[in-house]
Amino acid sequence: MEDLIGKLEAINYRFVEVGRLIVDPDIISDMPRYVKLNREYKELEDVVRIYKEYKNVLDNIKSSKELLAAETDPEMREMAKMELDELEHQRPAMEEEIRMMLIPKDPEDDKNVILELRAGTGGDEACIFVEDIYRMYTMYFKERGFQVELINSNEGSTKGYKEITMNVEGEGVYGTLKFESGVHRVQRVPETESQGRVHTSAITVAVMPEAEEVDIDLNMTDVKRDTFRASGAGGQHVNKTESAIRLTHIPTGIVVECQDGRSQHKNLEKAITVLRSRLYQQKLEQVNAERAEHRKSLVSTGDRSAKIRTYNYPQGRITDHRINKTIYNLSAFMNGDIQEMIDALKLAENAEKMKGEA
Repeated sequence: MEDLIGKLEAINYRFVEVGRLIVDPDIISDMPRYVKLNREYKELEDVVRIYKEYKNVLDNIKSSKELLAAETDPEMREMAKMELDELEHQRPAMEEEIRMMLIPKDPEDDKNVILELRAGTGGDEACIFVEDIYRMYTMYFKERGFQVELINSNEGSTKGYKEITMNVEGEGVYGTLKFESGVHRVQRVPETESQGRVHTSAITVAVMPEAEEVDIDLNMTDVKRDTFRASGAGGQHVNKTESAIRLTHIPTGIVVECQDGRSQHKNLEKAITVLRSRLYQQKLEQVNAERAEHRKSLVSTGDRSAKIRTYNYPQGRITDHRINKTIYNLSAFMNGDIQEMIDALKLAENAEKMKGEA
């Protein structure tokens, strides 16, 4: 308990210090530092609130014990004992909540997300599965109140999509979706299969925190820009103007396309956002690889080539291979009911972090 109090007192001290810094004119004029400190202040606020509540409970426990030791009146002793029992009952739950709050938080969790879905092995069936997963996520986002904007899509040769890129905005989006990165495998009888045999196809899901200007200083002299006519669905305008944008980051070879907006200017803005986020993701992957040497995480491996989940249609099940969790409710899952799996992954990650802290 003393260790817990010590940590909370240090956090409270830092909270007061950050509160003083964010009103300092020198800090306000340094935008990157101001944004970082402001974010830290908001994160510390909830911990400090529960620290004050917890400290109040401990103070009341102490005073109730002192009253019991000194009081001789039976009625007063009974009242003090009832209050003490209630406070002692509250304390373990508060301590558990505090321990959960003290688990080191991923600084990216509150960021918005660039979400990319790409067809892998399986040809047309993989393209159809990209569309199925896109529908699954958009239904989930609607339920959660997340805002979605399509950035780029590339249709398959017959049905579905070779790739879809979207921007997802909302509270704690990256923290919610980050465990979705990896290879999603589907086992089912394709519509084109006349023999009724089960095929296995795969798609890749990439979840990237949306990078802000303060995160990545993108030098546009390193970027080659091309315009071209948009292709595929999108109405009469698509082939009339060269509104689609392709950006190539020369130092890394990263290529980004955006063709879903009518305006070349808007497409350029979106493409820059995606490029900045891909560069930021690259930087994060290097950091995570270094961290992985110290703490091997089963959940957030960061390896996009890892097969993380199987959707088995004949058996009506979804299995996440990282935590060996299976849900036998495939139709509801594909209609956006994926929160149970996300919660299980978060719980597994937090359990690992708590072991690391112990």
